[in-house]
Amino acid sequence: MSEAAVLNRPRTDAANGGSILIIDDEAAIRESLETLLEFEGYSVESAETGEDGLARLNERTFDLVLLDFALPDRNGLEILADIRSRDSQLAVIMITAYGTLDNAVRAMQQGATNFIQKPWDNEKLMADVRAAVARRRAEEENEQLKRALKQRYNFEHIVGKSDSMLKIFDLVGQVAPSRSTVLIQGESGTGKELIAKAIHANSTRKNHPFVPVNTGSMPADLLESTLFGHVKGAFTSAVSSKKGLFEVADTGTIFLDEIGTMSLETQAKILRVLQDRKFMHLGGIHELQVDVRVIAATNIDLHVLVREGKFREDLFYRLNVITVDLPPLRNRSEDIPLLVMRFLEKFSRENGKSVANISPEALRPLMDYGWPGNVRELENVIERAVVLCNGPVVGIELIPDHIVGRGSEGKMFEHRPDASLFEIVEDCERRLIVNMLEKCNWNQTDAAERFHIPLSTLNQKIKRLSIEIRKKGSRDL
Repeated sequence: MSEAAVLNRPRTDAANGGSILIIDDEAAIRESLETLLEFEGYSVESAETGEDGLARLNERTFDLVLLDFALPDRNGLEILADIRSRDSQLAVIMITAYGTLDNAVRAMQQGATNFIQKPWDNEKLMADVRAAVARRRAEEENEQLKRALKQRYNFEHIVGKSDSMLKIFDLVGQVAPSRSTVLIQGESGTGKELIAKAIHANSTRKNHPFVPVNTGSMPADLLESTLFGHVKGAFTSAVSSKKGLFEVADTGTIFLDEIGTMSLETQAKILRVLQDRKFMHLGGIHELQVDVRVIAATNIDLHVLVREGKFREDLFYRLNVITVDLPPLRNRSEDIPLLVMRFLEKFSRENGKSVANISPEALRPLMDYGWPGNVRELENVIERAVVLCNGPVVGIELIPDHIVGRGSEGKMFEHRPDASLFEIVEDCERRLIVNMLEKCNWNQTDAAERFHIPLSTLNQKIKRLSIEIRKKGSRDL
């Protein structure tokens, strides 16, 4: 049966929970599970045999199957294989009697979500059930969102169901087919390059080059040579002529990240390309003409840089034709479960693991944390958890102390009662940066690398947050 057919079957949900199918031939077991699950708000159906259970799965969609090993008609592992062939994402918890733990391990290897042993502990059983149903719901929401977005736009790598992200999806869908320059604004780690790629992928230039350039990571002279190319002998190491990235991006899109860090001289040359579609190689005398769409991104307020004389006002207005403002992750916490499931899937696949879920106890601090590094920081946390995880579920012990609030770093989230959200976020960011600088012996380059941000971005944050830099090797007395 196709996945579309599976998703289009009728659903039997309870108001406060999800739908669960019990497949077990013992009446006492079925009745006990039905009573417990219905009390917790789940809609429950039961089947006595494996074939009866498969028939019910053909009729409607369930969030979870509780499947016994010892069935009168077929082995539970055979039923599990049939379920997996019909619906690869359906959560299945195997019910095993004492002495069949080897079978439980085999079941996990063949795609079971988890297993419970008779007689079970009600509290642990319900924790496993809640985690499995939550995972199924998150995956289903994610699939529905991806299908809806794919019908309109090619946004397969961007995850979000929050109002702010849905508005951005609509805005990107509107501006992508145009030729207009786009300015993407947002903190580091919010996914500015992903949005730029989505704009390109939904434009008439999608079959032509998309060329990303991190302008904040290069010295001014190297950046100009990279963007505009040079002729042989233009400078000491120019032993041959070289194309610039504007030429490489001809008929396509060039993405200029960290554009607020450009020198005024480079800004002037970018302005000319935007105005006239023309430029010259460094050391060259002939003008070149290109057809390139420019998408720029910044994590710095360009209005402030214009006022300070650090960014050309005429270039700002050329870039600021259409602005996409990406919200920080702390302002769209409802997207975190979807992002977590996406990263679990990604890093399990990359590391050859079967980490399929995260416990409610581990997800809760992720929802509450301020995420100064935004989606990139969350991605790093989940990658670490998958690599260190020895089972199918990420537990709270795999979430870093500073996120859970364990130990001295938990003080990072203590604030005076009347503090505003802005003050709390700023204070958390300040403490995180100071903490990292101390770990790096006040080496700003090392700290920037650990934060996965450009050194220029870290320096700007240090200045904005009035952090006093100590000498390397200094310690508080």
